[in-house]
Amino acid sequence: MKEIIEIIIKNLVEDKQAVSVNEVAGEKSTVYEIKVAEADMGKVIGKQGKNAKAIRTLVKAIATKEQKRVTIEFIG
Repeated sequence: MKEIIEIIIKNLVEDKQAVSVNEVAGEKSTVYEIKVAEADMGKVIGKQGKNAKAIRTLVKAIATKEQKRVTIEFIG
């Protein structure tokens, strides 16, 4: 799952080296913390949060298929 998120994010940003995805496993769910360069944050979130919402929807669909709970946080 982490690799899929990295591929999606790296295709959206200019500075691919600044992309980092941190996986924090909890008891009931997994949290993915996504860090990108400050200049690329707008591209990842998108207008009115549409890109962020699409990323969350896609990852949740994959997680549901694997019977897991996932949340995504974008860290500036």
